[in-house]
Amino acid sequence: MGPDVQISVEESLTESQPTTKSAIIDQELNRHGMGRYQWLIWGLCGTGFFLDVMWAQSFGLVWANIQREFGFSDKDSGNFYVAFTGGAAVGAFTWGVLVDVVGRRVAFLGTSLIAGVFGMCLGVQSTYNHLLVFMAFTGFGIGGNIPIDSTITAEYLPEDRFYLLAALFIFQPIGVVLSTLIAFGFIPNYSCSTHLVSCNLTGGATPCCSKDANMGWRYVLFTMASITLGVFILRFFIIPFYESPRFLLSKGHDQDAVEVVHKIAAYNKRSCDLTVESLYGQCKEAPVAEEMAMGFSKRLVREISRLKLLFGSWRMVRVTILVWITWMFDYLGWSIAVAYLPTILQRKNSAINIGLEKTYVDYLTAFTPGIAAVILAVFMVRAPMVGRKWTLVLSSMVMGISLFLYSVVNTEASHVGFNVLEYFCQSLFNAALFGWTPEAFPSAVRGTATGFASFCGDLFAICGPLIAAQLFSSTNGSNAVLYLAGSGLFVCTIALLCLPTKDMVAPR
Repeated sequence: MGPDVQISVEESLTESQPTTKSAIIDQELNRHGMGRYQWLIWGLCGTGFFLDVMWAQSFGLVWANIQREFGFSDKDSGNFYVAFTGGAAVGAFTWGVLVDVVGRRVAFLGTSLIAGVFGMCLGVQSTYNHLLVFMAFTGFGIGGNIPIDSTITAEYLPEDRFYLLAALFIFQPIGVVLSTLIAFGFIPNYSCSTHLVSCNLTGGATPCCSKDANMGWRYVLFTMASITLGVFILRFFIIPFYESPRFLLSKGHDQDAVEVVHKIAAYNKRSCDLTVESLYGQCKEAPVAEEMAMGFSKRLVREISRLKLLFGSWRMVRVTILVWITWMFDYLGWSIAVAYLPTILQRKNSAINIGLEKTYVDYLTAFTPGIAAVILAVFMVRAPMVGRKWTLVLSSMVMGISLFLYSVVNTEASHVGFNVLEYFCQSLFNAALFGWTPEAFPSAVRGTATGFASFCGDLFAICGPLIAAQLFSSTNGSNAVLYLAGSGLFVCTIALLCLPTKDMVAPR
């Protein structure tokens, strides 16, 4: 585990009853090791990370074409991103709470279904306001992916494979590359010329950018939605997904938790001798009443009381606040970069007479190395001299520096070079951050804490594009937005320096 020392299972046994039983379940799952079922869950949860960034990146890639057809200003472009990130913020908070209340399975299936259905509706919209509404609902579905999928993965991985949490992020650069390839296939071939303006602004005069001549962005969104619904079908109909044993224990469904462990063992073709009686015998506890036998008010008080764990010690207060600050300013910088870097690159390339097709090749060149960055993150967080903390500190700092330097260059090679550096560090940073965040919190509040962190991040992802849109419009598309994004990432660096070097992992 490197310098990030994990608190022992023996210490966790002194906590509440579900945690004690959870430790016994952990011990049994650890004995089974990394079987076929765990690999399937890891891959299924990876699709959530894949969808999250695929959708976010696709909007950055198609925004200029939508603007050209609808005729809204650079200033109004902020609403375009606020609709999606606002929906994602509500989704992250809602799904993050629901995953600890109604269960992992319902939330896991609901996110991809909602995002796929409303995403499909996006492509048929012909008015700006309707487009914003359906973007918000799509964001609501997408927003729950990272808190839910990271929580589920954390609860199924054996302890010696916990580094695979960080490796989940490898699906994000794959999503970016795929969305760029899809856009590359449709946008240059089915879009208006970059020199045309919207027919809404010409009063009927031609030539202008019309819907029929600008179907490329719609084809991109139809394809994204089809992929998202394909993920739902995969999760619901093809690959079995059992409710998390730890969630069942936290609700008092001990018999169901033991049955799930047996199902997992059978799927992995391994033996399992755990019974409810042996579970109680090992932890020296009597059975508890089922969750549904409790009154609503008692269940509500119980759910609220769980949140005390987030501030139950100085270590938890410190980590909780710093994690949320980091997510806030990471999302501030990330949302601006995703929204404006493709547009800035397109405009800079256009200024030096580089065409749209070559610009999309540059996008691919910039995003592909992100896959290698995630692999590097997996090794860095486990390296004795680096660990989680210094991986996060170094990558956030270099990411901020790259954005500042990108603002002062003006050749194609330098454009691509600093985009590569920024996205490489972004992938490295987010792989470490998203992998570590569920580890930082106890299992009883893991989904809620991770969901609230994502919610805080999405709130700043709303503010970022709004502020950036004002800067972009008032400065005629200058580099001021890059300074704003870079400054946010330097705040992340400062917050991360305040984290404890040891005890960065909470009891499972």
